[in-house]
Formats: sequence, C-alpha cells, structure tokens
Amino acid sequence: MGCDRNCGLIAGAVIGAVLAVFGGILMPVGDMLIERTIKKEVVLEEGTIAYQNWVKTGTEVYRQFWIYDVQNPQEVVTNSSKIKVKQRGPYTYRVRYLAKRNITHDPENHTVSFLQPNEAIFEPSLSAGTENDTWTVLNLAVAAAPHLYPNTFVQVVLNSLIKKSKSSMFQKRTVKELLWGYKDPFLSLVPYPISTTVGVFFPYNNTADGVYTVFSGKDNINQVAIIDTYKGKKNLSYWPSYCDMINGTDAASFPPFVEKTRVLRFFSSDICRKTCVYFTSSFSTFKS
Repeated sequence: MGCDRNCGLIAGAVIGAVLAVFGGILMPVGDMLIERTIKKEVVLEEGTIAYQNWVKTGTEVYRQFWIYDVQNPQEVVTNSSKIKVKQRGPYTYRVRYLAKRNITHDPENHTVSFLQPNEAIFEPSLSAGTENDTWTVLNLAVAAAPHLYPNTFVQVVLNSLIKKSKSSMFQKRTVKELLWGYKDPFLSLVPYPISTTVGVFFPYNNTADGVYTVFSGKDNINQVAIIDTYKGKKNLSYWPSYCDMINGTDAASFPPFVEKTRVLRFFSSDICRKTCVYFTSSFSTFKS
C-alpha cells in the first residue's frame, strides 16, 4: 500500500516535471506562432483579415456636433453687446461606413492608395433632437464677405446686396442646413459665377476624401496604415513647423502590439491637421 502510494507520488512528480518542461518550451513557441500569425494577417494586402476590415470597417464610427445658439442677436447687431450663446446637441451622424474606393497597391514602395467616400447618416437615438431643429447662428456668407473682399467699393456693393436679400449677421437655420449646406439668398444675388451653397461641411455627402497613400506594413509591421502622403503631399502648408506634418493613420486602424504607454497619432482632414490620443484609464461598457 505504501509502495503504491509512493509510486503514485513519484509518478505524479515526474509527470508534473515533464509538463512543466513542455510548458516552458511550448509557451514561447506558442507566443512566437501567435506573433507570426498576427504579423501576417495585419498586412494591408488582399487575403488578410486586416485588409477585409480595413476596406470596409466593421466598427461603427460616429461624429457628434454641438451648435451654439445665439440668444441676443439683435443686441449684438444694434449695440455691439457681448454675444450670449447656449450649447445645443449633440447631433450624431454615422460616418465612414462605405468601403474605400480606387484601391491601388504599390508593391515596390509597400504602400496602398485609396479614396474614402464621404456620407453621413443622422442617428436620432444618439442625438438630442432632430436635424430640423432650428437655431440662431452666425450668417456664414455675410460674416465672411468683408474679409474675402476688403476693397471699399466692393464692400459697398456687397452691403447693398446684403440689404436687398434681407440678410443679417445672424440667421435661423436647421442643423441639417448649417452642417451640410443651404442656398444662401445673399450669394444668390452676387452677379458673378460663384457657389451659392453654404455649409460648415459643404460639400461632404456624395464626395470622397483623399487620395490617401498609406504603408501596407509588408516590409515593416510597425508602419501598417501609417499615412505616407495625403493628396500627394507630406505637409499641409497650413500650420507652422511640426503641426503641419501629416503623420499617423486615418484613425480607422493602427499598427499591432499597441501598448498603453504608446501615443496614437492620426490625421483628420476635417480639421486639416493631425492629432493624438493618450491612454488614461480602462472602462467597461458591459451592463447587466
């Protein structure tokens, strides 16, 4: 009985030792195989998992807007009073849900070029109101005209057209009009071939952003999706020094093996500059 017990203990110890040795060997091998698979599948080339998700993202991307509603427009115009505003919103739109277009691979430079179609769908469930909510906002055309045409004679003509169109420094516009465009009555009277549609993001819908050229990661996995050029340029010519550089990704994807200490940089064409995000804390969206 004692022998059986001792034999069992010895056998268990031997088996445990063998498993520990195998574990010590297989764990780094397993990690190596996993890392190799990831490096293969994140390359932006046809046939990889990353490529499928990159062409058309499976993650829902939203853009939210807040409108500043002017509370005392008449006082500002008449008495040059300090403007008072109320923040309205958010108004949420789903964006970047269309597949990339005109995808071209350059195997020599290990880059991929593409156009990103622009389209925005209003999401009522994530918004504070509807697209038809009407607020008092700055008249974009009237405010911009004196700065675009500083000549005194031209300004006299423009002022007469502003009065004729019954326009003012402020106007009431729906959220949809303000963001995506509306026919401006003042510009419609200008006797020159100019666009009469005004909007903060006009034109946006039914257009395309780019051309973007990004690294595929084929030769350097740390460069996956990093922008090489935007519209053929590495700089924007808008900002001084470092701020003018185009670097990071388009925020649709990032290189693998991201650590919490790493700063994620991405370029946004909407604000014509790059920006970055830092890890601050973890959180969960799970609800029981």
